[in-house]
Amino acid sequence: MGFNFDKVLGVHEKALYLRSQRTAILASNIANADTPNYKAKDIDFRSILSQSKQTAALPLAHNNPRHISNSNRSFSAALQYRNPNQASLDGNTVDPQLEKAAFSENSVRYQATLQLLGGKFKGLLTAIKGN
Repeated sequence: MGFNFDKVLGVHEKALYLRSQRTAILASNIANADTPNYKAKDIDFRSILSQSKQTAALPLAHNNPRHISNSNRSFSAALQYRNPNQASLDGNTVDPQLEKAAFSENSVRYQATLQLLGGKFKGLLTAIKGN
């Protein structure tokens, strides 16, 4: 009887990967808040995750059993530029308060996803041990 982690973990594995990508993007925005002509970037988390759900039925083919699964990296975050709420004289589109709020929200969601995955692994461990 085979065991499929994709069915057990669901979308949480891919969500964790996307959240980590978004953390790096938002951190870059915050770091470049004073850089002239820097354009703030972000990803559309929902559309990318829904796209990955639709393509999840088509896994990559492996011609060697020792190949590493590439399920997380079969999709990637397409960067989008933010439209600034207020124009800047130096061409920078970063709003530090907006970026910090987005970073904080993303961090909370990342932690929540980690907790959900931890609960799933605890359930699997309980099922394996039989306790």
